[in-house]
Amino acid sequence: MITIPTEPIGSIPRPAYLQQAMRAYTKDEITSGDLARLFSQATRETIKSLEETGSPVISDGEQSKPSFATYPIHGALNLGAGGVTIPFADGHTRQLPVLTAGPFRYRNFAVDYLREARQHTSLPVKQAVISASAMSLLYPAAGIEGYSQAQFIADLLDQAEADIRKCLNEHAYNVQIDFTEARLALKLDPGKGLLKQFIDLNNQVLGRFSADERSRIGIHTCPGGDHDSTHSADVLYADLLPLFFQLNAGNFYLEYAGEHDKIAVLESIRENIRPGQRIFLGVIDVLNPRIETPEEVRDLLLQAAEYIPLNQLGSTDDCGFSPFADDVSTAREIAFEKIRARVAGTKLTEASL
Repeated sequence: MITIPTEPIGSIPRPAYLQQAMRAYTKDEITSGDLARLFSQATRETIKSLEETGSPVISDGEQSKPSFATYPIHGALNLGAGGVTIPFADGHTRQLPVLTAGPFRYRNFAVDYLREARQHTSLPVKQAVISASAMSLLYPAAGIEGYSQAQFIADLLDQAEADIRKCLNEHAYNVQIDFTEARLALKLDPGKGLLKQFIDLNNQVLGRFSADERSRIGIHTCPGGDHDSTHSADVLYADLLPLFFQLNAGNFYLEYAGEHDKIAVLESIRENIRPGQRIFLGVIDVLNPRIETPEEVRDLLLQAAEYIPLNQLGSTDDCGFSPFADDVSTAREIAFEKIRARVAGTKLTEASL
């Protein structure tokens, strides 16, 4: 029987008690120890619920990450306000901090989330990390006296490598690099210069790993997902994928269910996919509260199988359900039901094939 692997992207909406506790912590109403205990509780509950969906591979749901992008620098003292602003289609924005002094160091590593998750399950656990390209946006355009951009990039490469390697060494099932700024780069610079810089930077990190290690490293891209809005859904995959598939990773997690012209996406994948690359196609639209049926998931995958070799096809969700901790646009229960549909629909596809 043909097997189609299925994996989550990462984040799950935090439970209400954790949302309340995180707000209380910012007001000094509870201690860091109190918050840590609730993080652990939410992670345990999330993993139990993911197991109940039948998921063969799970994540910690990013319950204790402040956001998918800023966890490495959360609490760092050499940061200031006024960094790169990311506009979303509905009018809201997210803004990164800016580095104010060197050296650049990760304050938090993703392996800590992995260790916590593995305490609560015997199933394989994948771990998401942020891309080096996203972290490169922290360096200010005006520079930093006594700390050159070249030195910053050297430090960044070391830190990004360590973030991935620590997870691999702690037996992560695989490591997913979140590269959600890929399509945004094309929107900001249609000439593709910025995207090429980002891909080169990420490939410098990937080049530090062996071919066997890279088979356990994947890249996720989507048009952004925050409060049910996107930042670059108008950028065509046909413009992105020829460069995107030059990343030297084994797995590629692509937003797909939310795309309007799905055939064009599949044709672009077929034209640009390289041998040894597995495509985890998003079959769950995380921005739509409607719960897909297993049959709908099956039909998406059967259609994709006409364009993508079966030994290179997998299924996933379009994006995380709550990449930023304060994003409660999707109900927690709906997220689990959508994941259940993905798992069941993938099994239906296997049976059909």
